Amino acid sequence: METYCQQTDRNSTTLIIKPFTMSSNVHFTKGKGIRLYTPQNDEYIDAVSGTFNIALGYSHPELVEVLKTQLEDLVHVSSSFTGELAQNVLDSILDHAPEHITDGWMRDIIGSTANEGAVKIANKYNGKNEVISLSMSHHGQTLYATSISGNAFRRKSFSNTLTTQNGIVPAPYCYRCPYSAKGAPACGYLCTEAIYDYIQYSSSDNISCIILEPILGNGGNIVPPEGYFERIRKICDELDIVLIADEVQTGIGRTGYMFASEHYNIQPDIITLAKGLGGIGIPAAAILYRSEFAVLEKFEHSYTSGGNLLSLAATQKTMEVVSRDGFLENVRENGTILGDLLNTLKESYGHIIGDVRGIGYMWGLEIVDKDGAPDVDLANRIIELALTDHKMILRGSRYGFGNVVKVRPALTATLDDIEEICSRLNKLFSKL
Repeated sequence: METYCQQTDRNSTTLIIKPFTMSSNVHFTKGKGIRLYTPQNDEYIDAVSGTFNIALGYSHPELVEVLKTQLEDLVHVSSSFTGELAQNVLDSILDHAPEHITDGWMRDIIGSTANEGAVKIANKYNGKNEVISLSMSHHGQTLYATSISGNAFRRKSFSNTLTTQNGIVPAPYCYRCPYSAKGAPACGYLCTEAIYDYIQYSSSDNISCIILEPILGNGGNIVPPEGYFERIRKICDELDIVLIADEVQTGIGRTGYMFASEHYNIQPDIITLAKGLGGIGIPAAAILYRSEFAVLEKFEHSYTSGGNLLSLAATQKTMEVVSRDGFLENVRENGTILGDLLNTLKESYGHIIGDVRGIGYMWGLEIVDKDGAPDVDLANRIIELALTDHKMILRGSRYGFGNVVKVRPALTATLDDIEEICSRLNKLFSKL
């Protein structure tokens, strides 16, 4: 009889769940903190928090305990019923949201449907239906969320599956500016001017909303320049467009702030959350908004497992942990050190690392060839070597040029963890 590892060859035609980005046969049976363990007890460092959703590390004891208790008490009730837990959890999130965000919706379980729900709210609120998003953006994997995303990686196989009124405008990718400008503000924020151009020359003049990520996570960890979001807010105010901040990846402490929207002064009308909201990988999602956007009937956006009791219990404890004194300050301080260490690597390996960008525990290394062009093959090789030779898990960006290696440890990662990650990266780069 074949072992699991023998079955997990990526070329297997019989494997039910095939590896996505890794060709290795490594699999894990236990996790603790930022470390994962094989059946043989080999230890690996997870430098990317699972799929960026293990905010508090693997098997965080406090979350494990509350989940055990909830499992023993009650796992699920029909959406026909509600309880204090759901309201208490929503209130705990809103307590830390930007002050103008005062209401919310917790009937989702993943970021894709939360983003769909946000667009539903915008469309019902203003009676319009056209959506503007950014190139290289990623807003989910359902048909609709894929349709409003600005990347080819997932869209190309489903281009005619779902018709949606959607316009895609350039991302604020200053390192590879589509206009060959020399950076904001000197460029006049040409990428925001493109929104005016789209509305005037390409749209049906029925724009409902603009949806954007504070940091384009899967597009290459693209951090917009200072002043960008103020320009976007101004456009939305001028043209009566709803602004949606997709904080599925950036929310709940990833940037060192509870909400990236507040740090970057985005002032969105609607915020979506998921991934890290469940703390240790428990699926959880939420939509937050200004009070005037409470327009949905309860039956207009609801899922069987949305707001289930396990998700709520995990979210409640996650919010409690992340909001403790000193927690986010620690992420900010260690995140600055992480950025400094990664930039030190860039100084040593500038022929490989073209750019380092990020904040908090959300960083990306842009991998380049000798001419400075995106080197996708080398980025993939780095990810493979990290796993096979250095027992470290990294992830790459498949939504932009595909040449960005992500470094996003759990928010509980210590300074020693950060230094170990960068030490292993240094050893890896030194042998390329």
